[in-house]
Amino acid sequence: MGYEFILFMAVVGGALSFAAWFTVKWRARDQLPHPAAWGIADSRLNVAGTGVLMGGVIYTAYTFLAAPGLAYAQGGFAFFTLVYTVLLIPVSFVVLPRLYQEYAARSALTSADYVRHRYGSHVLGLVVALTGIVATMPYLALQIVGLADILSVLGVDFRDGSGFLVMAVLLTLCGIVTFHDGLRSISVLAMAKTFLLAAVTISLVGLVAVRAGAPGQVFSEAGDRLADRSLSLAVSPSMRPAYMTLAFGSALAQLMYPQIYLSAFAARSKDTLRSAILLLPAWTALLGLFVSFGVAALAVGVHVPATNTDLVIPRLIDALAPDWLQALLLGGLAVALLVPMSAICVGISLLVVRNVYCEYFNPSATPKHEVRVARFSSIVVIAGAFSFALALAPQDAINLHLLGGIWILQLFPAVALSLFTTWFHPYALLAGWAIGIGSGTGMSVWHGFHTIVDLGFGAHRIPVYVAVGAFAFNLTAAVLLTPVCNRWWPRRGTDAEQAGPPRRRGSRFAIRVH
Repeated sequence: MGYEFILFMAVVGGALSFAAWFTVKWRARDQLPHPAAWGIADSRLNVAGTGVLMGGVIYTAYTFLAAPGLAYAQGGFAFFTLVYTVLLIPVSFVVLPRLYQEYAARSALTSADYVRHRYGSHVLGLVVALTGIVATMPYLALQIVGLADILSVLGVDFRDGSGFLVMAVLLTLCGIVTFHDGLRSISVLAMAKTFLLAAVTISLVGLVAVRAGAPGQVFSEAGDRLADRSLSLAVSPSMRPAYMTLAFGSALAQLMYPQIYLSAFAARSKDTLRSAILLLPAWTALLGLFVSFGVAALAVGVHVPATNTDLVIPRLIDALAPDWLQALLLGGLAVALLVPMSAICVGISLLVVRNVYCEYFNPSATPKHEVRVARFSSIVVIAGAFSFALALAPQDAINLHLLGGIWILQLFPAVALSLFTTWFHPYALLAGWAIGIGSGTGMSVWHGFHTIVDLGFGAHRIPVYVAVGAFAFNLTAAVLLTPVCNRWWPRRGTDAEQAGPPRRRGSRFAIRVH
């Protein structure tokens, strides 16, 4: 580790210091701690702030590493990420503002808060909370794996002594910045991410143009290299169902992650959120350039292990940039990764505190106590994810993230569809959830943790995204079982139909802890 590492740490430390300083200037000194302030920044962000935060959280740095790696390994199939982010915009425009309105009416901060109020079911709320926690943890661990890939180019292996210390320092600094102010600090750090990612993109465009020539020449050379492996920059007709279902399922699943809706609820109003969603195409364009950088890595002859193609962008930077610029660009990528990592910690912590700890162990907890527990929970969560990433091989972390994507999509009927109808019976939703979780996990494991499986009858089979197949089973079961459940277990009415404001929380199973 030489001066390049010092430059790398200067970029990361400077961004974190800026976030800490600006948040202190922004904070109201006489404000009492409250989960809404820590978890959704008191819903005070304007259009630009909300757009920057949502983009910084949705478009993770791991996306900017994995998508180019997929383009390098499989060619044109990687461009499904652009289709998925394009589909995400209209879906977000329909779902998130409606969810914002419902959350505000119920003083909810998590999806489990909302579902419990909507259906009057503690069990369904707990299932939503636990699924969100379990499905999101691999997502967090995968961000740490991405940070390890960036550090590896600087000669730092986070599995040895000095590398372990470096990774621990980075995660500790990130935890310190977000510990006190939560999403407010993350929204400031997202501004730094936006600036740094723009700088990284402009620099890479220039470096690739100097080394490989015009875009047409780059894609032609990459196409020839892919042809040698019987691949193409176009999607074959047989894989188009897989391509579209992967894009569609990813767009639906993305909205169920806790960090996504928390970033949306930081907006000042529903109209502010709608306007901010219209800024997301700029982030999609940025992602498109990064996928193209994966194609450029093929053209310039970058070599990465077949088992870890996420190294494509760091290795491309290593091949094209001088040492000093390489350190600065990798530092920018690291900051871009810390933003979603911190937001994920906040999202998981709120689910743990509000829907497990306060719901079943301490219903009388004050808002100040909730914030205190949430802060320490965020530290435990990031330490657990670090241990998780350290103990598992990168491929194992990717496999668990694949399962997490399957699991999180199974919340869509209970959370998103309930915004438009309360027709579903909560027991039917629970049964559909169980069928979706079981079938999706089984199909994925049976096929060796592959993203795509062949579904159909007899000789008539098509390749589809495994999570979409499980979601279809989930929704079908919920629809068919709702009339049956209504007959045998009539509902007493949902929280939305009851007079007066919903109860703050509390369960007949609660145990007070002193």
